[in-house]
Amino acid sequence: MFQHLFAEMNKMLHEIAAEFPASQGTRRTDLLCKYNMLHRLSDEIMDEWLSFAERLSEFRESADFTALPGQEPEPLEPKEAPELAMDSFVRGQGYYKLFMYCKCIEQFTEVVSQYPDSLAGRLYLGMAYLQEGDREAAWLHLEHMLGLARERKLKAMILNALGCIRASQQRFGEAQELFTLSLMHDPTLKEANANLEVCAGGGSEFQFSNQLVSLL
Repeated sequence: MFQHLFAEMNKMLHEIAAEFPASQGTRRTDLLCKYNMLHRLSDEIMDEWLSFAERLSEFRESADFTALPGQEPEPLEPKEAPELAMDSFVRGQGYYKLFMYCKCIEQFTEVVSQYPDSLAGRLYLGMAYLQEGDREAAWLHLEHMLGLARERKLKAMILNALGCIRASQQRFGEAQELFTLSLMHDPTLKEANANLEVCAGGGSEFQFSNQLVSLL
């Protein structure tokens, strides 16, 4: 729904960033006007998103989702994850989708302060820190996830992500061990297999599991 809008906004921002340092006169003024327009639009989108997210959260807490006769009940959020109803969780999701990773981190830090074993909270923090370039912080949250995960496929995806972090730090020996462990948990994980080959060859193009990112 929003992909086209954000694609256009990112395209315009890229043009502004490329031209602004050398711009002068009316062109510089024009670029500033475009930047101010993007800034206002971003604020408006964020305000509307947060308002909607809060209303959605209120509805989820108050609504009766009992199925009508003859209908299969819709799957509800698991009872063991009460943090999903937190305003901080909903806001954090919104910030992540809007690429506002610092604000996302602030919200999910609050989530894990109350629910330290939240898989979803740790995943959002891990990926947001990766986007911000803080690999060690990302490592801490993904490693915490690893101790909580029960499914072998999820463990494999986390191990692959940890391997990518170590490989990006040129700690290839540790990375190879992590990719190998990932494949032991899920031999079908293509990214881990590809990363193991890249690591052995001293390359630098490593792949996080698309499935892990798709959980966000």
